[in-house]
Amino acid sequence: MKNSIRIISAEKVDERFHSRYSVKSKKYRYIINNSIYGSAIYRELEYHIPQKLNVEKMKEAIKYFEGEHDFSAFKASGTSSKNSVRTIYKAEIIEDGDRIKIELTGSGFLYNMVRIISGTLVEVGEGKILPEEIKNIIEGKDRKKAGRTLPPHGLYLVEVTY
Repeated sequence: MKNSIRIISAEKVDERFHSRYSVKSKKYRYIINNSIYGSAIYRELEYHIPQKLNVEKMKEAIKYFEGEHDFSAFKASGTSSKNSVRTIYKAEIIEDGDRIKIELTGSGFLYNMVRIISGTLVEVGEGKILPEEIKNIIEGKDRKKAGRTLPPHGLYLVEVTY
């Protein structure tokens, strides 16, 4: 996408600053188009699920992700991170017409963590996982118990706080 990123301002920072290690929090958004036909224009920018999802159940389930947890069940196999403990400060589902936006703000994220959490929430919305099962999935640390990994084309890094 030509011209998809623009620099609005720049400033000199302390030499101790590191773009990766100085991060205080990150906010990710995963967008699901939950309409019957999807969007021709946004098909590469959001994930389309034509079956109606139970958004209220998804809203119940997402709250279990908030707080400090070992997210071993929500990382891709082969992840190099030795420590899987992360803190999710805020987790919410936002309904925007036929779009469902999953927003997670946290201290950091494991490889594919947001896409796996989103896939797990979709399975809650499909009735395959009960909202209260999320607690056991987190505590069990078993990747096989969590939901599928959704494709990358619905994922956005929205904000980084230093």
